[in-house]
Amino acid sequence: MGNMERLEAIALALPESTRVDIERWDGEPTFRVRTKNFVFTDRDATGISVKLPKEEAAAVVATVSGAEPTGYGLGRHGWVSIHLGAAPDWVQVTEWVRTSYTMVAPPALARRVLEEDGIVGTDG
Repeated sequence: MGNMERLEAIALALPESTRVDIERWDGEPTFRVRTKNFVFTDRDATGISVKLPKEEAAAVVATVSGAEPTGYGLGRHGWVSIHLGAAPDWVQVTEWVRTSYTMVAPPALARRVLEEDGIVGTDG
């Protein structure tokens, strides 16, 4: 299974997520929840851009080889671009994708994912 197939499986497992290829960006794939992007990538998913809490984004940039703040001014809002390399750590990629989703998803959808991940309780 290639990077794109793995990434797509991770992203599309999230509630109400869809893949949208942006024609004006030469068909570059994005993954969205409703109308908000939570992953930007390239056709082969050699890299991803995800939104993380600002402190986590700074830590990823500082510690992960091939990670940098996303361009176009997005980096200052917690977006980080990460080169995945030949053998990505799919557990880590899954965590980044799921975190990015919870940062942009409507609260009820984000809560479902946070509950699945054990980050918030189901009792209110």
